[in-house]
Amino acid sequence: MPKCSFCGKMIPDNEGHMYVPNTGKSKWYCSSKCRKNEKLKRLPRKVKWVKE
Repeated sequence: MPKCSFCGKMIPDNEGHMYVPNTGKSKWYCSSKCRKNEKLKRLPRKVKWVKE
């Protein structure tokens, strides 16, 4: 099971979104909420709903 690149939550199989930029490193997101916050360059440690 992959881990969300933003919030650190474990993602069940057949769920989530994978993003592969031109650098070749893949990023997994559990939801569009995590994906949008990463795109807005927010830090996970400053977002209150992130558990880690």
